[in-house]
Amino acid sequence: MTIAATDEAVHVRAPGKINLFMRVGELDADGYHDVATAYQAVSLYEDLRAWPSDEFTVAFTGSVDTTGLPADRTNLAIRAARLLARTAGVPGGVHLEIDKHVPIAGGMGGGSADAAAALVACDALWGTALSKDDLHAMAAELGADVPFALTGGTAIGTGRGDRLSPALATGSFHWVLVVADHGLSTPAVYAELDRIREEQLGTGRRGPAAAPAGSPVVDPEVLHALRAGDPELLARAVRNDLQHAALRLAPDLAELLDLGVSLGALSGLVSGSGPTVAFLTESAESAIELQVALSAARRTALHVHGPVGGTRIVHG
Repeated sequence: MTIAATDEAVHVRAPGKINLFMRVGELDADGYHDVATAYQAVSLYEDLRAWPSDEFTVAFTGSVDTTGLPADRTNLAIRAARLLARTAGVPGGVHLEIDKHVPIAGGMGGGSADAAAALVACDALWGTALSKDDLHAMAAELGADVPFALTGGTAIGTGRGDRLSPALATGSFHWVLVVADHGLSTPAVYAELDRIREEQLGTGRRGPAAAPAGSPVVDPEVLHALRAGDPELLARAVRNDLQHAALRLAPDLAELLDLGVSLGALSGLVSGSGPTVAFLTESAESAIELQVALSAARRTALHVHGPVGGTRIVHG
C-alpha cells in the first residue's frame, strides 16, 4: 500500500565499485561460490530518473555504449522496480531513464548500481516508505553487489558478497580506471576460475588461483591499510582471485597491468570479474599524471576517488 506518491520525476545517483580485494571459495553444491571481498565505492556514477507510468519501461543515455543492453523485464533495474511494486502492493508502473557511465560488463557493478537506484527512486516515487532493512533484503534478492551499491563507502562482503560489514577507510584513495572496449561475463569468469583450479589439482600442486582452505576471509593487511589511509600499504595487499580467470579469457589485460605499473601506478588489479583494470596511485596528482600517460598510450583512462557514499536521491 502506498503512503504518498509524487507525479514529479525522482533523480537518484548510485556509484560504481572496485573490488580491491577478493578471495573466492570452492564451488558449492548449489553452483555458487562463497567470497570475501573488500568493496570501495568510487566517483563514477549512474544517474537514474523515474517517472510515473502505467508500464515498466527503461531507456538509456550516457558515456558508454548501451546498444546491447536489454530494455525488457530482464533488465536489472526493471526487475528491481517490479520487485518493489510486488512487495509494496503498488498497482502502477514506472518509466526509468538511466544515464550510464559505469562500464557495462566491466566488473564495476554498473547493473547493480542501476538496480539500487531503481529501488530508491521507486520507493520515493510511490511513497512506499520502506525501511533500509526491507530495501537491503530486496537488493540481496536481485544480486550480490546490489546491497553494497545501496550503502556505498568501504565494506567487507562475505557469503555471496551481500553480507556487509562497514570497513573504516581514512582519507581518500585515488584510482585510475582503464576501460576495455569489450565486456566479460561474470558467470564465464567464475567458470574459468573453476577450470583453472581443476587443472592445478590435476598437476598435484597449488597454484596462485587455488581456493582458500575453509571459508574465504579478507586479509588483515587490507583492513590495516584502509584504516591508515595508506595507499602504499594497500597496494601491497590488493588481490583478486578472479583476475587469474579474467587474464585467461582476455590475455591483453596482462600487458595493460604491466603498462600501468611501468607508468607509475603503485599496483594494478582487475576489478571484480573484469575487464576494467584499476590502478592505485599515491595521490590525486599522480593519478592525473597516470591518466594522461595511459591516454597517450591510447587507453581509455578515468581518474576516480573513493570511498564515496551510496545510492541517494539528488535534489534540484
